[in-house]
Amino acid sequence: MNSPTSPARNNEGFLEDASAWTHDIAAEIATEDDISLGEKHWEIIEFLRDFYKEHEISPPSNRLFVKAVREALGEEKGNSIYLMQLFPGTPAKTACRIAGLPRPTNCL
Repeated sequence: MNSPTSPARNNEGFLEDASAWTHDIAAEIATEDDISLGEKHWEIIEFLRDFYKEHEISPPSNRLFVKAVREALGEEKGNSIYLMQLFPGTPAKTACRIAGLPRPTNCL
């Protein structure tokens, strides 16, 4: 999970220090989830990083993640299906891990 040049991560793959995040680290984490990051992924990742800077927390649940994306980026992108296609499994958890943010508090 951790390569010698990667920053420390916890047992779920989340960075121990969010400030250690880089685009290369994001790509490395995404590859572990079989995700090839494209423009749509980066839009959500940048949104999450801005959200974290503003609120000092990750969106606490998928429902609130979807709502926050909808308010910021519109109905087309702020829906569960769109986000699940980009970040399979639990979109908030997967996207936050790739974005180098702390684990959302209410995600399983």
